Amino acid sequence: MNILQSIVHPVRDLDAAKAVHIALLGIEPHTDRPYYVGFNMGGVEIGLDPKGHEKGLRAPVPYFRVADLDTALAEVMEAGAQISGQSNDVGGGTCIATVTDADGNTLGLIQSG
Repeated sequence: MNILQSIVHPVRDLDAAKAVHIALLGIEPHTDRPYYVGFNMGGVEIGLDPKGHEKGLRAPVPYFRVADLDTALAEVMEAGAQISGQSNDVGGGTCIATVTDADGNTLGLIQSG
């Protein structure tokens, strides 16, 4: 079973978005960098990506933890998804990829290293 691991929001103003999330979540971020701000809420990562809009994202992207990224990609493509972001290593052996469903919704897959 794949589990929701994170939700990443594309933001244009990282500082403003961070302030809203701190007020809403009631916690400080565990990661606060110019390229990403991350909060942990009950084991789910809530992320803010200031480059998300540059990647064409308009809405938050849920990332689902998968045991094997290549296998999961093959399965969702067989079910009708299209790859929208090629698999890449984001550090520590963690790899991510994104797909779009038939309605154009972006879904993320993440394999922890």
